[in-house]
Amino acid sequence: MPKHTAPEDQSVRLLKVGERVRHILSELLARGEVHDDVLSAVTVSVTEVRMSPDLRNAKVYVKPLLGEDEGKVLKALRTNTAFFQREVAQRLGLKFAPKLQFRADESFDEASRIEQLLDDPKVRRDIAGEE
Repeated sequence: MPKHTAPEDQSVRLLKVGERVRHILSELLARGEVHDDVLSAVTVSVTEVRMSPDLRNAKVYVKPLLGEDEGKVLKALRTNTAFFQREVAQRLGLKFAPKLQFRADESFDEASRIEQLLDDPKVRRDIAGEE
């Protein structure tokens, strides 16, 4: 599971730049501006972008929708990293273009696992007993 740091641990500038990068990447994917058969056939959600303090690296967390093959989508994104970096650099106007690292966002799976645990009859009984 990705090690997400709490938003309060990042500066406002890092959060703003990360959100701008997320928006740019989402737009590129939604408009089909990437000429890749895999990425054209699937909807990919860019859930979060974490910038390094020097703004030179960005961890991009993605989740393919509708149960698509995550590995295949990640491979296609990584294959097209140069295109994404070039587009982000042009649209952001920063001194340095951030190096993009695409990763699977497992937070949805973790939330689902926790929800299943909370639905367990034993856990419900324990929670009801505390009240």
